[in-house]
Amino acid sequence: MAVRDSDLLCHELLLRLAGRVPDEHLWRFRDWLAGGAADVMARALPSLLVRERIGLGETDHRRLADTLLPLGADPGVVHAILPSEYVADHHTFTAESPIDGKGDSEVLVLGATLRGRAGIGEVRSTWRKTGGTRLKRVVLVTASADHIALTGEIQRILRALGEHEPCVEVLPHDLDLTPYHHAALADSVLVCSGSDELVAHRAQR
Repeated sequence: MAVRDSDLLCHELLLRLAGRVPDEHLWRFRDWLAGGAADVMARALPSLLVRERIGLGETDHRRLADTLLPLGADPGVVHAILPSEYVADHHTFTAESPIDGKGDSEVLVLGATLRGRAGIGEVRSTWRKTGGTRLKRVVLVTASADHIALTGEIQRILRALGEHEPCVEVLPHDLDLTPYHHAALADSVLVCSGSDELVAHRAQR
């Protein structure tokens, strides 16, 4: 397994927390990370988990500690995070969009921006429902490079289009996917392909 730098470890930690950390906070943590403020995220994330009583299993707690303590996280707060195994079944996903295809500005802009982009495999879209809440778009991107910057870029695009709490999951090719991401990908539709996916298709011919 390749050695990860601290920012990429933070990115992967936030991927592990998708579906558990509220969208209003998760997008902001990713924005801080894309802006070079990993130390701010490292201090704020454990405090949020304690305050919101979001528990972590042993493996994820160790991953969080190993990633955030060197960046300045408070050890006392880190150790106060509740123990809890990951549960993903309170989310459901559907590929069926509530928006008419011709009027879906987010899909149109993402397709125009990311189609054929180097370092990107597939860009996919799904809609998540949690309990009685409204459907929420989740954008899933497989990528081989620039995961953090790409997350920040797509979040800014979606916010400019009116999505105040964007859900953007940029997945490294070699990442072990969480149940949340497996479920989201299973009920998603293709928005566009980057150059990585086009090269892969040509190689298979």
